[in-house]
Amino acid sequence: MNALTGIYGILPSALATEELLAKAEAALQGGLPILQFRDKQSGFKNSLKRARLLSGLCATYGATFIINDSLQMALESGAQGVHMGREDVGDISTIRNGVPDDFIVGITCRADAYFSKSALQYGANYVSFGAVFPSKTKSDVPVIGLPRLEKAKAMFPEAKVCAIGGINMDNLNDVKATGAEMAAVISSLFVGDEASIKQTAEWMVKTWATNP
Repeated sequence: MNALTGIYGILPSALATEELLAKAEAALQGGLPILQFRDKQSGFKNSLKRARLLSGLCATYGATFIINDSLQMALESGAQGVHMGREDVGDISTIRNGVPDDFIVGITCRADAYFSKSALQYGANYVSFGAVFPSKTKSDVPVIGLPRLEKAKAMFPEAKVCAIGGINMDNLNDVKATGAEMAAVISSLFVGDEASIKQTAEWMVKTWATNP
């Protein structure tokens, strides 16, 4: 299975294809190991075309490619996995039984330990917790803070935990210190021009790798 560790970049939604690909490649050039694509506005056919282009880019740079919400798109685009929402927890076992053993299934848990336990029992490969800090992307999601993230990791020591929400260069080390395997970033990475995105990705990847 692809390694589930490090900086987990989530592409902003509503980007034109040219900008989407340029931002994605800049981050991949900076060493980004995991990239997620979510697009609920373009329609399935157009989204699939974009997903296939991104899948090719990730393959070129050796990165893991994840599709948000759509198992069909993930399989048809050549992605290595799918990320599902809380309402999809009952479908994880069905998904797990219908995909290759190395196909990644992740699920959003926010701060619900009981839900996380169920997701992992159904066969999720990783669970995401957050928002760790106030988030510009999803301002309506309650903030759980670092202590609850650390507690979640302590409750599920064998699970792969992805922290999400308001993570940036100023607090990345604090997130790593909780024991989380991954840190999902959106606006703090995909801001500015391609040179800035590449530089930020390089810094985040290096920081995550060199701090205990």
